[in-house]
Amino acid sequence: MRQLKQIHSRIIVSGLSHLNYPTSKLLSFSALSDFGDIEYSYALFSHLPTPNTFIWNTIIRGYSRNKNPNRAIVLFRQMLCLGVSPDYLTFPFVLKSCARLSSLRLGVAVHCLVTKSGITIDLFVHNSLVHMYASCGDIVAARKAFDEIPSPSLVSWNSMVDGYAKCGDLVAARGAFELMPERDVVSWSALIAGYVKGGDHREALAIFERMQIEGLRANEVTMVSVLCACAHLGALEQGRRMHDYVESNSLQLSLVLCTSLVDMYAKCGSIDEAWRVFREVPPDQTDVLIWNAMISGLATHGLSKESLELFEEMHSLGIIPDEITYLGLLCACAHGGLVEDARHFFNSFNTNGMTPKIEHYACMVDVLGRAGRLDEAYEFVNKMPVEPTASMLGALLSGCSTHGRVELGEIIGKKLIELEPDHDGRYIGLSNVYAGAHRWDDARTMRKAMEKRGVKKVPGFSTLEVDRILHRFIAHDKSHPQSMEIYLMLNSIAKQMKLEADCRRIRLWCTFLND
Repeated sequence: MRQLKQIHSRIIVSGLSHLNYPTSKLLSFSALSDFGDIEYSYALFSHLPTPNTFIWNTIIRGYSRNKNPNRAIVLFRQMLCLGVSPDYLTFPFVLKSCARLSSLRLGVAVHCLVTKSGITIDLFVHNSLVHMYASCGDIVAARKAFDEIPSPSLVSWNSMVDGYAKCGDLVAARGAFELMPERDVVSWSALIAGYVKGGDHREALAIFERMQIEGLRANEVTMVSVLCACAHLGALEQGRRMHDYVESNSLQLSLVLCTSLVDMYAKCGSIDEAWRVFREVPPDQTDVLIWNAMISGLATHGLSKESLELFEEMHSLGIIPDEITYLGLLCACAHGGLVEDARHFFNSFNTNGMTPKIEHYACMVDVLGRAGRLDEAYEFVNKMPVEPTASMLGALLSGCSTHGRVELGEIIGKKLIELEPDHDGRYIGLSNVYAGAHRWDDARTMRKAMEKRGVKKVPGFSTLEVDRILHRFIAHDKSHPQSMEIYLMLNSIAKQMKLEADCRRIRLWCTFLND
């Protein structure tokens, strides 16, 4: 930009600043280059007496790609009001802005202008329409626009796969993906991200494995999704393998990728490896997201003191906390029983210009409930400016069960059943409260009420990683090919534990007799 400004000065001195051609070259660099300055570009643009369509396209394109799509739309409206006719290059930039704003209304209006303008709708415009409709959630319109393309390109197919995936229709996304005449890393990444978003993390990893077999090299976007899948599955060995993949393929360890690695290691139980990755990023190159990942990771590992100390370090570096930061801090306070610290952080919202969300209220209830201050927690819930969620009341019910508060637990449990009469956990939670107080008849009544309504207990499951393969286990499950050997081993372990317990009781009894 320093050199560009020198050239601009020479143009002004030479008396050429009123001409579109030299100014358009300056404007293109400052608007579109990674080293440019969009506001300087706008200053150049605003001094032109009669900017042509090319210059309008350039400034609109610049704003559509620099985190400001609203400005791009405003400029497009000004362009129309001044009677400057858009061309086939204008509309893709405007449609991209509509997509970034997720504004279907604006997108439809621009589509109408495209039709009315009489210009030939080329592949670039078609692809922009597909992408816009898919990004705005109108997958039917996206498919209609796609079907109107005589020969869909790879970009067209990718837009459809991505659109279906983002709308949660993974069957259609997979169908479109399998029909593609060719695929690139964007195709694979879109499908993997769709399965991660849909919660099918095992399938996301399976698709990544298939991608590797077919010889495609992953990029940063792919690896962020894959690491997210490992994090949700708790698949530490697979996560480590993905980390090795990043390094062996010389992928740039961007801040986003480092944040994903920190999050994965923390959620998979290896807080030391999360800490190592976190500390390898120079502090002046960090952002609030990676600090959030580390603070939350320490909190969930019960390292409350370390989590709060890290927040102080973050504060000293001038990194401004966000809502997720405070969620991590409140979680740390819950695990550490730090009620007063939690109050301090919760009250900090107002001073920092933020408003607590329902998740923050839920965390405060959890803090008070874990600390046994259930009356305070119940009073806090009743005074909240928002309606309590079922999960919040569930946490409070759990606290009542843990601390033997039967009367309060009964009130909360009955309210929960009213809120979610088809949720198995609500009946079981209240039944556990009764059982803890030896009110067996009431506990049986809750179980019968659950059966009468036809609510079935959803079996819990656990996953275990053996030789880089994830195995899923459900109670009394015999679907695993090695189930017989597994149950034999479990029975053997149970017998050994019983024998050890019997020996311990005998030793204690002998000690008692000798005394």
